[in-house]
Amino acid sequence: MSLQDQNSSSETAAFRRPASEVMRLARMGSSHPTRLSFLRVLLRRLTDEDWVIDRPVWEVDAKGVGHAVYRVKGAERTYSLVAFSHDLPAEMRSDRVIATAWDATFTLFDGDPSPEDIVRLGDNVPLQEAGRISPTELTLARANRSVRLFDHVVGALSQGQQPDPEEIAAVGYLMRTTAVYGSGKFGAADRDDIAARPELAAPFQVEMLTVWLIRAFTVDIAEHMAAVKGGDRAVGLSPEIRRMLGVGNSTGLGMAPFIVRHPVLLNNWIMAREEALARVRAQPGAADDAVAGMGKALDAAIRNADIWRSVHPVQVEKLHDLRRDLAMVSDKLSDWDTQQPRPWDALWTWGSETLSHEGQEALLALMLEPHGDLVDDLADHMGADEAATFRLNGSMPIKDLRAILESEYAWALSIDFTSPENIARFWYVSEEKLEPRLGERASEEGATLEQPLCIARLIAELYAALQGFDDATPVASLLLAHPEHRYTVRRAQIAQHHPFAEVHDNLIAADMLPIDLLRCKLAFFGANQFDPRSDRWVRINLFQGAPYPDDVQAEKST
Repeated sequence: MSLQDQNSSSETAAFRRPASEVMRLARMGSSHPTRLSFLRVLLRRLTDEDWVIDRPVWEVDAKGVGHAVYRVKGAERTYSLVAFSHDLPAEMRSDRVIATAWDATFTLFDGDPSPEDIVRLGDNVPLQEAGRISPTELTLARANRSVRLFDHVVGALSQGQQPDPEEIAAVGYLMRTTAVYGSGKFGAADRDDIAARPELAAPFQVEMLTVWLIRAFTVDIAEHMAAVKGGDRAVGLSPEIRRMLGVGNSTGLGMAPFIVRHPVLLNNWIMAREEALARVRAQPGAADDAVAGMGKALDAAIRNADIWRSVHPVQVEKLHDLRRDLAMVSDKLSDWDTQQPRPWDALWTWGSETLSHEGQEALLALMLEPHGDLVDDLADHMGADEAATFRLNGSMPIKDLRAILESEYAWALSIDFTSPENIARFWYVSEEKLEPRLGERASEEGATLEQPLCIARLIAELYAALQGFDDATPVASLLLAHPEHRYTVRRAQIAQHHPFAEVHDNLIAADMLPIDLLRCKLAFFGANQFDPRSDRWVRINLFQGAPYPDDVQAEKST
């Protein structure tokens, strides 16, 4: 049974938030990672199942140049991160997607690479887009050092000392990725080729595995350089400081259109999270271990909020709200009546009436955290066979299509698209890098190349076109006369059965913040400490606080 079918008759329906509340940009832009985030799903599988993780190859010279292989081996399959380390001059180091050289480049290899594979990959992976990989490779990635922190860590370790924890906290990563490509880009394996594998069925598992192994490489290369510099005096990172390090990432507009172009996938992500919250709220009581688990998660959230820094005015205000709200949650838990009927629902109701969007979404993550046995199975429903939803229902009467628009898209039909501020922007694809961009309609050229991401306006145009057709007329007749509406009709028919498929806001409005779209997606990845640098790009940290491969192996042996 799909989650869609399960939810239609679920006893938790009364506790589920409606799309009209959940799918607004202001709330999506306040999303927090949860235990259903994709990196958490990956780590649970690696920890709970019989995977062996090692580093069989380390061929890196005294200048830090060379290659390494990190291997994840299961009963049926092996995946290997092949990492190439480069001696990059400082003047060539850039976070921009148009960069042509990096401190390190990577690919996730499907299997155990032979020496011949390493040679082939060494000729191509460092070139990134200018090279060529094969379906044997699942991802292509690159990363640059955080020069200040990398040099500080190497210098301290080379002298037999641990780096300053405040310096670690201020940056949070030794390297930041500038791209992690998958799903067929540049010759890599298509998503359809690997989606049936149980370990890769959840969304973005190859990308998350790539970044997790990159994190191990960033520590290994820093400790290697420290040993070269300091000789016998050099030491490795302490477990406590090592855990503080993640992998940084700079993400811009290229990611924003993804959740618009994949409505079924978006629906399944949101539905799984909302069903998880509803399950927790529906519980008749609160077990002592779950209450204690939430308290532990709250302590970690407070610590994270304390070290979370941003200078962007939007995020500064959100951080103020978050710290205040977490303090309020802490106070609430001190006198929370866990013996009342449905105490988790009472806690959520209090939060929804008291906290900001930022605080509410943080509370959601906290409430899910101690309930793994109750909600973790929902991760199995977060993927999507989008090809199965492609076929249009041409026999649908116009009356039924109109009813869908009036019920599922009332938010779009209420927007006045004759107002300049409601059509102020347009999405397009840049000719130089084939990346999504956002233009200003009144001052920039290119609106004739606009991408169909203005869903609200497209719905309004479709609704206007329906007025010339009788109720009994089939949709096929509409599309024969107006084929330009084919895309929008398909979305509407999808939305009929997927309540969380659409963002309930105008994505070409003057006041729309693309970083809200970015944060929603990145929270599902598992990112934390969002740091917008404008309204169009953001820095994040992945896997901070998570175990390393050797930690997972040590846990298996105990």
